[in-house]
Amino acid sequence: MNEPTITTANITAMPKTIFDDMPKIIATFSNGEVKTLFSFYPDEISFTASEFIGLTERQAVNLKYKKDLHYIRS
Repeated sequence: MNEPTITTANITAMPKTIFDDMPKIIATFSNGEVKTLFSFYPDEISFTASEFIGLTERQAVNLKYKKDLHYIRS
């Protein structure tokens, strides 16, 4: 069974103060489902919406993991 892939992705607004919510990745999948994948700390890692196109949910979460790991090791 094929997992649905991301057809569009949006990144919510960056925080303006320390009290604002962290940005979130919101993805629309090939099956029509819309999901919030995760939030992230923009002072540590960054994303572009196009990085997620064609990925499965698992691959998208793994991308965050890899970027987090790279940040921690740097």
